[in-house]
Amino acid sequence: MPSPYPSSPRRPRVGVDFHTFDGIYQGSRSHLIGLYREAVRLAPDIDFVFLLNDPAALLRAYPEFDAPNVRATRMRTLPGSVRLAAQLSWHQWRQRIDLLHVQYRLPFVSLGACACTIHDVLFETHPQFFPKSFALMSRMASRAAINHADLLFTVSRYTRHAMADVYRIDPATIAVTYNAVDGERFHPYPAANELCARYGLVPNGYVCTVGRLEPRKNHLTLIRAYAELPAGLRGYPLVIIGQRDFDFDAIHELARSAGLEQSIRFIENASDDELPVLLSQASLFVYPSWAEGFGMPVLEAMACGVPVITSTTTSMPEVAGDAAQLVDPGDARALAQAIEADLTMSPGERSRRIASGLRQAGRFDWQRSARVLVDHFRQHLTGGLAMR
Repeated sequence: MPSPYPSSPRRPRVGVDFHTFDGIYQGSRSHLIGLYREAVRLAPDIDFVFLLNDPAALLRAYPEFDAPNVRATRMRTLPGSVRLAAQLSWHQWRQRIDLLHVQYRLPFVSLGACACTIHDVLFETHPQFFPKSFALMSRMASRAAINHADLLFTVSRYTRHAMADVYRIDPATIAVTYNAVDGERFHPYPAANELCARYGLVPNGYVCTVGRLEPRKNHLTLIRAYAELPAGLRGYPLVIIGQRDFDFDAIHELARSAGLEQSIRFIENASDDELPVLLSQASLFVYPSWAEGFGMPVLEAMACGVPVITSTTTSMPEVAGDAAQLVDPGDARALAQAIEADLTMSPGERSRRIASGLRQAGRFDWQRSARVLVDHFRQHLTGGLAMR
């Protein structure tokens, strides 16, 4: 017998591949956490299903996800091929997901609509910085996403234009959800003598960079520039924070051959909690990367109250604005001159640079980006949501 009460429409359900939360600190992980901490609050009319291996850890770390419109669901950590071939599509069906949000790559067989955030297409525009197998696989995955995703997002105007140019699509079809900084983590810290001593450092007494040890991050030019500094400025050690990736041997070999082994400190195991403290204790942050889709370390260092030098290329001028020195990443001499100028600038100029960096970091806001995300979700789901 039919119910005498009218049935209410089912609430739209957005699934999010959140597997990067289970891994190491990286840009796409920060992007998802920052974006969705705001999105779940801005969209109480949407139910969010977060797919990750350790839901309890997510709720402990970020109470915002313990909300009535959130379900954190376990998706076991398995190889990426398994996740793309079976896990995501199974959860699409099992969780009755109306729109699945993924990063870079769609499921091999999708059982519903998908949104995809492509953080960069550097494997297309700068393939020399990637293993050939990775570049080929990434090209195939991104082209499939461009052709089949219902919604497309990226993280900077630079990357939106690069995507439009490479894939011959209208840039208006790509929404920009900018990265921002977690102000609870990245902010100026008071002197951290104990932490610095653990790494053999002195607060406000070193030059810092952050990034995986791989060719694209351009550690080689940075080391060459550091070698050109006047001897008196070598009292500021060069601290390189980042895990080994590929072709990292050349970085260590250059440090040895330049006789800088005692002046360069490699920190590969800095924790999520230590990283912002180490950033804020630096005299200067240098990020001469050859190419970035966004370049979050630039913004994070600014938010920590540290003067920044970065590259003139790709997205870095967009992120840094007028708050950083911009240098050709291939010019070691110019980079050395910029480092020397910043290490010897007056206290007044240093204060001005720090204040400018803090303002620039504040221009990027997770709430603003989350509104863009949620608005596009709603536009897609309105009228497109079928009763199942």
